[in-house]
Amino acid sequence: MAIEEVEISKMEDGVDATTSKGQSNTKEGLCSSASIVTLVQKVIAEVIGTYFVIFAGCGSVAVNKLYGGTVTFPGICVTWGLIVMVMVYSVGHISGAHFNPAVTITFAIFRRFPWKEVPLYIIAQLMGSILASCTLVIMFDITSKAYFGTVPVGSNGQSFAIEIVISFLLMFVISGVATDSRAIGDLAGISVGMTIMLNVPCRRANFWSLDEPSKELRPSHCEACL
Repeated sequence: MAIEEVEISKMEDGVDATTSKGQSNTKEGLCSSASIVTLVQKVIAEVIGTYFVIFAGCGSVAVNKLYGGTVTFPGICVTWGLIVMVMVYSVGHISGAHFNPAVTITFAIFRRFPWKEVPLYIIAQLMGSILASCTLVIMFDITSKAYFGTVPVGSNGQSFAIEIVISFLLMFVISGVATDSRAIGDLAGISVGMTIMLNVPCRRANFWSLDEPSKELRPSHCEACL
């Protein structure tokens, strides 16, 4: 009786059982498409975030080299830290603000991020790096002499050791502020940005880089391709 009464009420409103089923199917379809839209938003956020991180960070290095050290090394460190902090607060609520294949893979290993999205995130990060590097090539007269990128000056063992230590420091901080429920989430951007700012001078004596594989697509590479 209850079912019949429901069907009668639907018929009185001009809705039959077939239409009702169609609406439920449509809702399921919308749910599935919503997940796709969310994933696309995450990927776009990673592209944009990585783009501005590389553009500002590598741009500060290029400007400092091209214009007689006007930015200064402390200025470069601050630029890297600030741009990472700004981007974390800008798109962190959308994609998690990885901007770094090392972060994405580490989160996936510890089951904080789905493996199926890892390739998309890495592709997005590489795309952002390439676009930022190409933009710098277009804007500045960047050559291999003007922008020296990642050039080790110590031994391979020293470079390997400092890479492990600084990458561990970065992931230690990110894991502490992003995965622990006891952490103060509002300070995550500041913590990560400060860590990046501290990492740059720590590794300057060994080689120019930032613990981010996507940074390897530097402007001098893009210039060679163009």
